[in-house]
Amino acid sequence: MLEGKKILLGVSGSIAAYKAAILTRLLVKAGAEVKIVMTSAAKDFVTPLSLSTLSKNPVLSDLSENDSWANHVMLGRWADIMLIAPLSANTLAKMAAGLCDNLLMAVYLSATCPVVVAPAMDEDMWEHGSTRKNLETISGFGNQIIPVEEGELASGLVGKGRMAEPEAILTWLNGFFLQKNELAGKKVLITAGPTYEPIDPVRFIGNHSSGKMGVAIAEEMRNRGADVTLVLGPSNISVAAGINIIKVKTAAEMFEASQSIFSDTDIAVMSAAVADYTPVNTASEKIKKTEDDLSVHLTKTADILKTLGSQKKNGQLLIGFALETNNEKENALKKLESKNADLIVLNSLNDAGAGFGHDTNKITIFDRSGNSYPFGIKSKKEVAIDIVNSIINLLHA
Repeated sequence: MLEGKKILLGVSGSIAAYKAAILTRLLVKAGAEVKIVMTSAAKDFVTPLSLSTLSKNPVLSDLSENDSWANHVMLGRWADIMLIAPLSANTLAKMAAGLCDNLLMAVYLSATCPVVVAPAMDEDMWEHGSTRKNLETISGFGNQIIPVEEGELASGLVGKGRMAEPEAILTWLNGFFLQKNELAGKKVLITAGPTYEPIDPVRFIGNHSSGKMGVAIAEEMRNRGADVTLVLGPSNISVAAGINIIKVKTAAEMFEASQSIFSDTDIAVMSAAVADYTPVNTASEKIKKTEDDLSVHLTKTADILKTLGSQKKNGQLLIGFALETNNEKENALKKLESKNADLIVLNSLNDAGAGFGHDTNKITIFDRSGNSYPFGIKSKKEVAIDIVNSIINLLHA
């Protein structure tokens, strides 16, 4: 699977940097084209000459050298994947904070390709709260993490923190590219986040949706090779590179954006929490608190899922979401039928750790054949994998 793939290898300062030479040799032997960026600290553990000889490409470490400039933007756009191995605790902290004080960080911050890291550090550093937080942060940016291994460490201790062996990283990369091709050529529309329906210039009707679930699905679709367009309501969630984003505020704007591209879409996932009602009139100025009562006349918003369901053509897949508080299964199945969807993803506010604002979710997926697929509580990134796998299974059914 690595034949002809462009791998950008970042090497940071860790004793495990010696493994970068073995990894480079394995990648080249597998047919990949490898370019390497290393930090100054990494040179204390492995020489640029060794890595350039094995990769058959110059090794870069400085933003400029001998009156020439290392084009970090083009490096980040050249690669099919950027792999940072080893990832030291120091470089991890810089990635989490968005610091840019060396070429490796400049390339990372410019990369439009997927990024995967293979951490390497002593067990105490690996288990430290700041390290856990930094890993969570970069994972939230869409980066993937190859798990560390347990064994003898440079300190002489035995525990977790060893960088995955080069052979294990090669296996991970093969799996990534195999998985990445599953949705190649497919155009995917995803809606995510809430909508805000204005009452006056400063007030609105909204909900507690963060957009985390929809963004996770969009990123997983992109990881599988799809061409993804994300229609995103008001949200502060970071979205990984490589996803086309259309930002909207109101239900009407989300409806218009979704309908405008649906006809050219293979898969549509309607995960946004769209307002069911919107004010008939929006005050042009802030409404003053002068009366004891205030009435706001509401009218129904356009039903995006139902409209797209009525327009759906043969070969298109439409997936809806049902967030319920009672009669969960009954309401979800009713929605599946009435909206002409192919799958309905049900989650219940009665389940701890599910619903708006959480980093976790618990879902059951229903299809039109009467099958139900319940899943336990998981991180939303893991839930996104379950949802995308279910969609792929339906495509191949």
